[in-house]
Amino acid sequence: MANDTEGDRARRRRVPHRRTRIVATIGPASDDRATLRALADAGMDVARITLAHGDVDEAVQRMRALREVAPHVGILADLPGPKIRAAPFPEGGVVLVAGSELLLVPGSTSPTSSAERIAVAVDDVVHRLEQGDAVALGDGGVSLVVLGAADDGVRVRVRSGGRLQGRPGVTAPARSMQLSTPTVEDLERLEVLAAEGVDAVAVSFVRCAADMEKVRSAVGRDGPMLCAKIETLEAIEDLDAILEVTDAVMVARGDLGVRVPLEDVPHHQKRIIRAGVRFGRPVITATQMLESMVVAPVPTRAEVTDVANAVLDGTSAVMLSAETAIGADPVNVVATMARIVTRTEEDFDYASWGAGLGVQQVSGPPSSPARITAAITGAAWRAAAEQDAAAIIACTRSGATARAISRFRPAMPIVATTPSARTARQLSMSWGVDTLDVAESKSTDDVVWFAVKRAVEAGYAVPGDVVVVLAGSPSEAEPVADTLRLVRVH
Repeated sequence: MANDTEGDRARRRRVPHRRTRIVATIGPASDDRATLRALADAGMDVARITLAHGDVDEAVQRMRALREVAPHVGILADLPGPKIRAAPFPEGGVVLVAGSELLLVPGSTSPTSSAERIAVAVDDVVHRLEQGDAVALGDGGVSLVVLGAADDGVRVRVRSGGRLQGRPGVTAPARSMQLSTPTVEDLERLEVLAAEGVDAVAVSFVRCAADMEKVRSAVGRDGPMLCAKIETLEAIEDLDAILEVTDAVMVARGDLGVRVPLEDVPHHQKRIIRAGVRFGRPVITATQMLESMVVAPVPTRAEVTDVANAVLDGTSAVMLSAETAIGADPVNVVATMARIVTRTEEDFDYASWGAGLGVQQVSGPPSSPARITAAITGAAWRAAAEQDAAAIIACTRSGATARAISRFRPAMPIVATTPSARTARQLSMSWGVDTLDVAESKSTDDVVWFAVKRAVEAGYAVPGDVVVVLAGSPSEAEPVADTLRLVRVH
């Protein structure tokens, strides 16, 4: 093998597989063990378990099933937050017709909703509505305008109609909502989820960095990763401060789209993705990506284009919601998403992305571990590009080093070697990061040696290749990537 030509070595290198991750929501259509296993085989990297439509005990049972059949898949629990919902509609739902009139009433007066009378779970929301106020239901497809007070609520006219089923969300003017994040119920759920060992938690309706700091205080620094869902105008205005204190962000386009003008949503998406990557935070783009596949076997051309554009924007992951939770064929949806992403990545401009990343806006003072890691991963990206490295190997316990190099979107594989199974699962939402397990080592030399050995065994490099290795001292109380080595494989 030592006599191989450069072309021979290149042909034997492991070709990077899909780099953009897929998050799939688990629900009634997908929570049996056979389907969970098939979803993982089809390309599900992260399983999202939402608590908006089920209790915490149900979420724990789904987590345990996932650990049993797909132990490598990351688990993201999505807290419902202070979202206001309507009381349930009858099975099959109802259709509201534009121009028709009906009542909005406090939830305490009615346990169910109908086409004539919609009950809102939080009484004060109805009490604070005024004539002329706009109210949106669900993802905003159904909109109402308040006409005035009624004996038991407010009378409204349907501006845009549609079908309502289940317990759709209710969005009203901010003065009538008066909500705070996290809720007491969220913190109670969080305690159970953290004890169960959940990998990451999504926090709904974040408005400012202080909201995320409250959640961090509840779980501690060694708790699950925290993902801030960006779905309010306040969060967009405080985006950089939120990125300072969170581990990941989600572009939650459904609720965002009923709180800002629809034509602004694509521009906010691009800004959130770019800012998240700059800070080294995984970014999940979510909502209605392949929505038609809830019932159809193939997506629309517009949906395919939407997914492709998110990939080209540089998103770390794309998310499926109802498509896999209640859809007709969840496995087909994930497989379809994987094909779209894989094809799009063929046209991703890897070289320009890293070169155009600009100033690294990571948190902390110049001498902080995060700043040092940012600087050395920038050097690693440049060295890997100049040397045409076969792979970049990030030796990491917490995953921070791998996430930091991931922001450069290098063309070659990123291989994170870690002794922590939990860190490996958490990295499943990071763009382009493959993980390999290694044992603990006592010196930096051993860390690098065994990392390269595992990468070669896994096929990421062959004799004659150069790999770039990032590592730190395993004896440090607060490990930081401060070592960069170029290693030629023998």
